[in-house]
Amino acid sequence: MVNRILVVEDQVNLASLLQRGLSADGYEVDVVYDGESALDRIGQHAYAIIILDLMLPGISGLEVCQLLRKENNTIPILMLTALGATHDVVNGLDSGADDYLIKPFKFEELKARIRTLVRRNAIVAQPHSILQIKDLVLDLDTRTAERAGKAISLTATEYRLLEFLMKNKNKVLSRIEILEHVWDINFNMGTNVVDVYVNYLRKKVDKGFDHKLIHTMIGMGYVMKDI
Repeated sequence: MVNRILVVEDQVNLASLLQRGLSADGYEVDVVYDGESALDRIGQHAYAIIILDLMLPGISGLEVCQLLRKENNTIPILMLTALGATHDVVNGLDSGADDYLIKPFKFEELKARIRTLVRRNAIVAQPHSILQIKDLVLDLDTRTAERAGKAISLTATEYRLLEFLMKNKNKVLSRIEILEHVWDINFNMGTNVVDVYVNYLRKKVDKGFDHKLIHTMIGMGYVMKDI
């Protein structure tokens, strides 16, 4: 199993802290300070996870993430940044990041998120894994979705959200549950990132159909119903 982490962080002191702390936890840690060097290293080595700052000299962390996903590189990416507004989080996740941690952070939380992402990436999908609600079909093997036979284009985050909703059909899910299971993030409750992504998903899954599958339960959360 790959036990190697790439830290991409232009703050030398923080990069050194991350390297020491994660090395003490048993990881082999490489450090680079800009996006171009990150892409070079990723092309040379196999990593369990990438810890990626957004604000980097030259190629930004956002661009690094987008380039990797465009090449179908599925290495888990944890964005570590001081940018904590909802639109920053949404942009980071839309670029293909798997998780988003805002500076300053607690080191124990960082390590817990790393373990979660590494564990998630190690899970191999079972053959013929299909979720279906009415005419909505989600193929867990190919990570594709369609409704009424028409393909639905999903970002990585939208896919995870749809999968979680479908696996819990007819169950009302609170925003906190969704954050914990889809992003593994304990956001400040003031954020509306869940609402933003549910709206994205509604436009792709329910728009144009008389029978709506995604429902808001006022004051409680969201539910995907098959009735």
